[in-house]
Amino acid sequence: MPSSPPGRQRHLALNIAPEEFARRRRQLMKMAGEDAVVLIATAPERMRNADAAWPYRQDSDFHYLSGFPEPDAVLALLPGRQHGEVVLFCRERDAERERWHGELVGTERAVADYGMDDAFPIDDIDDILPGMIEGRARVYCHFGREPQFDAQLLGWMRRLRQLRGGGVVPKEFVSLGHLLHDLRLYKSRAELKLMRASAAIAVEAHRAAMAMARAGRHEYEVEAELLRMMRSRGAVAAFPPIVAGGVNACAMHYQANRAVLKNGDLLLIDAGAELECYASDISRSFPISGRFSREQRALYEIVLTAQEAAIDEVMPGRSYSTAHDVAVHVITEGLCALGLIKGDPAEAILQGSYKRFFPAKTSHWLGLDVHDVGDYRVDGEPRMLEPGMVLTVEPGIYIAPDDMTVPEAWRGIGIRIEDDVAVTRDGHDVLTADVPKQPEEIEAVLAAR
Repeated sequence: MPSSPPGRQRHLALNIAPEEFARRRRQLMKMAGEDAVVLIATAPERMRNADAAWPYRQDSDFHYLSGFPEPDAVLALLPGRQHGEVVLFCRERDAERERWHGELVGTERAVADYGMDDAFPIDDIDDILPGMIEGRARVYCHFGREPQFDAQLLGWMRRLRQLRGGGVVPKEFVSLGHLLHDLRLYKSRAELKLMRASAAIAVEAHRAAMAMARAGRHEYEVEAELLRMMRSRGAVAAFPPIVAGGVNACAMHYQANRAVLKNGDLLLIDAGAELECYASDISRSFPISGRFSREQRALYEIVLTAQEAAIDEVMPGRSYSTAHDVAVHVITEGLCALGLIKGDPAEAILQGSYKRFFPAKTSHWLGLDVHDVGDYRVDGEPRMLEPGMVLTVEPGIYIAPDDMTVPEAWRGIGIRIEDDVAVTRDGHDVLTADVPKQPEEIEAVLAAR
């Protein structure tokens, strides 16, 4: 492959080979059929305020098919096209722009480095792409995701109708996710390698945060340690970290991260790393003082038992929903045993009264997105797990601080334990197992701070 100019960082994804991106494109085109065209645009640059942009993050589907890192590009897959099935429209090299913003890939390197059959300047797309679409029966795209691209696509359709009088314009627009997202659900060896690397960075970040979380510090100081560790390993945060001390942990998507940490409280951290667009997602809950109270430990052990039982259900041939069902059973039994739910566990599950303390699902798919794509049900039934799938397992108990139906000592406790689990041929692999979660191990780690 051609090398980049001296001193310039290469844009190529480091751990996914160009051949794998090409294989994905071929597979998608085979599924779409030779009378179809697949069109996908990059994520736009988004402004934070005034002229300051958010750090750019490529659209996950576009990345999955190309590895191409820049905005303002469109990928066209044209099955059976004689002059090349894979066409990219992207920014041209521009010395003045590169002086301000750094090196661009350009059309030549799009072909040489990214395996495109052909590449054209994005400014010429209105003149070139409509002719490539002409005569195709269907367009697979993400219609409704980006209004600007939708308007551009509809403009191409109108132009073709006006030029030809109708009859050669695609008659059907089909959701690209219908085909593509099922492919993304099954991770390749290279993807799993990246996800393990992402998980390892998140593990380091969580351990570093545990080591410095003390009474008197602010939640944002713990957040800063998480982010420092991720960036020092070449990753970014997969999502804004949740650092929730005390009653803040009862808000499952708490993100203010402003409060002072207090002895006697638990600290819930939910944070994951993103490495080359692949995410990890870990939650841990631990006592800021270093020792669980009686009530905290009782609830913590229920959640831990539920999580371990749920992880045991992650294996080929098991239903996706089984892990959640098992977690619900363990948590409900535990809460009934403590007297926090009155009556019989089976009745509490049937009536859904456990949801007051455990309102969330136990799992979600994980991959290029933290809440990754892929159907959870097939033909109305929960999906069966298969090798290559990756999901989180994250049961929790959350007792609101103003819940007067429980004794005061239990109020305001929020606990979540989350790991990333890959389905293997003969069972599962917990990618994030190196963050302590056994109570004795947590207290030993905190004692060594």
